[in-house]
Amino acid sequence: MQWQGIVEFVTVVETQSFTVAAQRLGMSVAQVSRQVSALEARLATRLLYRTTRRVSVTEAGQLYYQHCRPLLDGLQQAEQALSQAQGTPSGHLRITAPTYYGETVISPLLNRYLLSHPQVSAELSLDNRKIDLVAEGYDLGIRLGPMDESSLMLRQLGSRRHYVCATPDYLTRHGAPHTLAELNRHQCLVGTIDFWRFNEGDRLREVRVSGRLRCNSGAALLDAALQGLGLVQLPDYYVAPHLESGQLVAVLPGYTLQDGIWATYPRSRFMPPKLAGLLDFLAATLANRV
Repeated sequence: MQWQGIVEFVTVVETQSFTVAAQRLGMSVAQVSRQVSALEARLATRLLYRTTRRVSVTEAGQLYYQHCRPLLDGLQQAEQALSQAQGTPSGHLRITAPTYYGETVISPLLNRYLLSHPQVSAELSLDNRKIDLVAEGYDLGIRLGPMDESSLMLRQLGSRRHYVCATPDYLTRHGAPHTLAELNRHQCLVGTIDFWRFNEGDRLREVRVSGRLRCNSGAALLDAALQGLGLVQLPDYYVAPHLESGQLVAVLPGYTLQDGIWATYPRSRFMPPKLAGLLDFLAATLANRV
């Protein structure tokens, strides 16, 4: 009885929402509300203020939360230590990854991992925004490019190479650029930022580009390039099949860009086998893709 309602209370405090807490716990909103109300009744103390628009924590609730959070962390670590000792990957994983990379690369690999580990289940959320793994309850985030997350654990899974390319027809009509300075003469298909990055020897260069089309979707920019609208800079997992088929031709071979594919996950004293096994599998597979 002493544990009843604590998980629900802590989750509501961390999400600031009964609805989001219920979704995370796999319960109904009414169940979460009943558990928290029962906890308040047992303690004879109001822990939360509830209105139709928001939830806030009372002073007593904040004090209680500060003591409950370490208890739940300790319980999770105890379960992880036991699972680690048993050595068999099992349990549920919550994973987030960028949309296109998640659809084309991570999802097929995760499916293979689940087939090999029938005691593991997973929820994969594909989203291009930078998700707070701890606040939103994720076990693993896949991130692309430069990383500076000192508060999280990082593991490089592989690398990706960026190509500047266009159709043979576009290059016949406009010529191929041979230096970065020549990019200002071309129609460049622009993404969310106004410049492209290149490795020039040991240094990173940023070159401002412009063109008739701007879009925040790599898949849409790829289609525009395939239709001959201009040059595009995209990672290998977008363009590799089209380079192999000859639909696209890579230019500026002396100015490539290569950066990392990363796994990021919350710090913990114990890594459960379900996560360790997935990380090892992804690293072994993705290391050979470039």
